[in-house]
Amino acid sequence: MKEHVDPTLANELAEGSPEKKINALFTYMEARGQSHYDEVVTQLEHALQCANLAQLANGDAIQITAALLHDIGHFLMDEHAENADFHTQDFLHEEVGAAYIAPFFIEAVTEPVKLHVPAKRYICTTDSTYYNTLSEASKHSFQLQGGLMSDRERTEFESNPYYQNAVHLRKWDDLAKVKNLETPRLETYRDAVAHCLK
Repeated sequence: MKEHVDPTLANELAEGSPEKKINALFTYMEARGQSHYDEVVTQLEHALQCANLAQLANGDAIQITAALLHDIGHFLMDEHAENADFHTQDFLHEEVGAAYIAPFFIEAVTEPVKLHVPAKRYICTTDSTYYNTLSEASKHSFQLQGGLMSDRERTEFESNPYYQNAVHLRKWDDLAKVKNLETPRLETYRDAVAHCLK
């Protein structure tokens, strides 16, 4: 699936002023975010709900931007297209997304993006009640992504300086699936995103 990553956004982010970079990012998210994340919300609705949860939790610009962009890999690979077998295979959207935006965004944003999938495994490993709060789709992907962490994996995860931000992001991610929820629009986050550009 990685060979199907869309290069368009990177080409636009590589050029222009910070304002033009953000314009390109938001235009891309609006266009590619209309496919469905699950049966309840679109990709864009999920991203906006996640960013809003970060904001409501008094997250800083870095946390809000990571929340907004955490699933950019899904946008880039269009995993939810009809020909994408995303229900039976893990396409590592978190790694694809983090690597894609790494040339343009600071590490404090890209690392939680990369870690938000392992963070689900970490939380389920350290909190035995968390698994039962997940949606059926999230439970299914949890198994595809490796299930509970080993002691070695847990230690490795905790060694990352951004692991706590990734845990916060994961919890917002799991809550950001509410049908017909009114949220602030992308433009609300322009200043936060600008703060996180390299």
